[in-house]
Amino acid sequence: MKMKLNNFEFDKVSVIVKTLKDYEKVAAQIIKENFPEADVLANPLNFSGLILVKVAGAPEEIAEKIKAKIPEVEKAFPVMQYTCAKLDSIAKSALELKNFLRDAKSFAVRTVRRGKHDFSSIDVNFKVGSLLKEATGCQVNLDFPEKVVFVEILGPHVYLGVVDGKEFPKKMGKGKFEVREYFGKVSLVQMPYLGDLKVAREMGNRIGREVQTFEVGELVIAPIGSIDAKQLGAFLNGVFEGIKSRYQIQARTYAKKPRQTKVSLQNLYELVRERFSEPIIVFEPEGEPINKVTEQLAELTIKNERINFLIGSREGIPHGIFRFATLVVDLCPGVTIATDLAAASALTALAFALHKKLCEEAVKN
Repeated sequence: MKMKLNNFEFDKVSVIVKTLKDYEKVAAQIIKENFPEADVLANPLNFSGLILVKVAGAPEEIAEKIKAKIPEVEKAFPVMQYTCAKLDSIAKSALELKNFLRDAKSFAVRTVRRGKHDFSSIDVNFKVGSLLKEATGCQVNLDFPEKVVFVEILGPHVYLGVVDGKEFPKKMGKGKFEVREYFGKVSLVQMPYLGDLKVAREMGNRIGREVQTFEVGELVIAPIGSIDAKQLGAFLNGVFEGIKSRYQIQARTYAKKPRQTKVSLQNLYELVRERFSEPIIVFEPEGEPINKVTEQLAELTIKNERINFLIGSREGIPHGIFRFATLVVDLCPGVTIATDLAAASALTALAFALHKKLCEEAVKN
């Protein structure tokens, strides 16, 4: 594949393509195979995750063909305007896109700036958004815009265009409701996994990561009777390691400060006696299938300050405790869920139940 660099015509680019890092050359080769007549430049100006494509034809059609044929391509934006990296020039070029917003109900501006400039991405968003709103009467919607005006800045080169808002999906899209806060009400009561010290520690690590993933309010390690202290210590060390490792990732990546799960130790029978007035949910195969109790599970979580999830280990939760349970739930009829998957399975089931309930309430209101 021959790619021009020194004489690549940056001002004639048809489509700007985005890929995963280190996949630029692979995707570029595949694009060239599908469009032999195209000039293709991977990593333009050493910017990773980018490919510039210059080819005859309508940019919108070329971009759609690239997306339809090449899964290695993350995004393909049709270039409708090219200009230099000056704020006034960008604003002037953006106004040329106003006709693409005539029938849209809302729009947003998304700018990615690479290189050094005397303006920021926010400066571009504000100026372009203000001018287009005034010129078209189209309303700005930063959360769920019908159309998005993209501004891709590569050093001295700027590419602009208009794409469907669905090209920029959000994790919390329309019809989704936040359930994270409800996990703070959950006290997950876990019987310890004992035995070989290395295995016990690994099991504890996995369970610790699971409860911290959901930011459970409390994890109670609940043994029964006399147990081996070294085995319990190995399990607990694994739990703390798992919680810490997951929490560190959350602290780096979450916009909101994560909640770190607290850990305590209490005999299972003592805990049940102490919390008999609170909802106690036992997860064992002898219970009702999860689909029959989702509404009740959601209501109990929403209405109470704390809800207790009891998870067994090798032996399972003793049957005598079933009489004191608000619900006994079978998460997957016919399948015995492994100890290191049980907590995550129960919490995922709760997430489903809560989201279903919140959706129903939103429809009613």
